[in-house]
Amino acid sequence: MIFKITVTLLRRVGWVRFPHSPATILAPALFCLCLLVPRASVAQQRDSARAGIAAPVTKPPPPAATDTPKPPMSPRRAFLSSLLVPGYAQTVFGRDRAAMLFAVIEVGSLGMARKAAQDLAEAKAFANDSIVATYKVDPNTGIAIVDPKTGLPVPDTYIASRFTPDRVKARRTHYEDWIAAILFNHLFSGADAYVAANLWDFKTNIGVVATPTSAGIYASLRLR
Repeated sequence: MIFKITVTLLRRVGWVRFPHSPATILAPALFCLCLLVPRASVAQQRDSARAGIAAPVTKPPPPAATDTPKPPMSPRRAFLSSLLVPGYAQTVFGRDRAAMLFAVIEVGSLGMARKAAQDLAEAKAFANDSIVATYKVDPNTGIAIVDPKTGLPVPDTYIASRFTPDRVKARRTHYEDWIAAILFNHLFSGADAYVAANLWDFKTNIGVVATPTSAGIYASLRLR
């Protein structure tokens, strides 16, 4: 009885632990199946590459189109345009008041420079001249003595020219000042056009408000 019980217990234990059990047979079969599946997929990829079938290439999405508006004139072109013709680029950007201001300064400065140039030329022309103050007179008759060669009265005293060297210098300075005003007007007009081209979409307005008791400055800004 003791031997039979021992054998029976060993058989029951062997169903779980020894190689004749179903669990030990099923585990190696599953392991081999897992090893065969990846190898089959790799072989399929190699065969498709040999056949000339290219793998699909994912393209990056196209960049989004920007709707940033461009100025009607580049800053460099605006600067050069208003540098040559003050106020021209301002009209392109719709700044009519600024264009009118530069145009009026340009016309006025040109007119005053022309007048100053004429005054300077007159001063240079009469700088060495003099004016006859009195003529020689015959003491017996009181009549002016006439030069027989020229037939004109003989001058006695002279008045120096009013165009002294200091006055000529002053008129030259006056002419140079108006030339400088013209150059500065061209330069300021070009700089204003350059700034307007860079800030053309920055809408702002500045003005002066007058009241019965005081005056003030207002500024308005419009965002896109």
